[in-house]
Amino acid sequence: MGWRLAHIFRHPIKAHGRERLDAVDLTEGRCLPFDRHWAVAHDGAMLMPGWNPCMNFTRGAKTSALQAIDAAWDGAKLTLTHPDLAPLTFEPDTADGEAAFLDWVRPLHGSERAGPAKLVTAGRGMTDTDFESVSILNLASNAALSAQLGAELGLDRWRANLWLEGLEPWAECAWIGRELVIGATRLRIVEPIGRCRATMVDCATGQIDHDTLKALRIARGDTNFGVYATVIQSGPIRAGDVVELVA
Repeated sequence: MGWRLAHIFRHPIKAHGRERLDAVDLTEGRCLPFDRHWAVAHDGAMLMPGWNPCMNFTRGAKTSALQAIDAAWDGAKLTLTHPDLAPLTFEPDTADGEAAFLDWVRPLHGSERAGPAKLVTAGRGMTDTDFESVSILNLASNAALSAQLGAELGLDRWRANLWLEGLEPWAECAWIGRELVIGATRLRIVEPIGRCRATMVDCATGQIDHDTLKALRIARGDTNFGVYATVIQSGPIRAGDVVELVA
């Protein structure tokens, strides 16, 4: 098939920056380590113990400027950058770190939106799915949508974990219920990823530039882009690994 894993990304704070990884160890039933490990509850959140749905958190669908954040996690401290703000390095699990982060991010929020109130964790990744998921996307599908719009769509806007290369456009849409082997890891494809307004934002600027949802409806008849998977066999993966559809 000639399929390969092209890129690996994680997002330490849900909707607040992404970082590129060369390799990562995946664990059965879990998302990427420290992917969506923290989330930012807004001041109108109604939180329950454990996982909570995304409506309780500040996110790019409501505050487009958040899409321009980049992140780097070193195992103890998190560094965030944004084109309109000075870089911030902080310890997210400390009271001082949380306060520094909230002060840093508040200027990105308009007064008409519920503002950031606290950093929360759940003992698991705060993925958009109620199970710990790994999002898998296809570079050829992004290229096809870019060609349709007449402009290159940066990968960051899709907030993916794994990008695959060598596939035909939209091939991933037929994988629901099937299994992939990537490196030493095996994943089962569970469901398509329904998209929101956050994908309309240019992540270099934090400004809306293309109506990706309309483009998806024209191309596919829905607003799905990519698939959610669950890890069913633990192991390491590395950019460049061979990808096989095995079941």
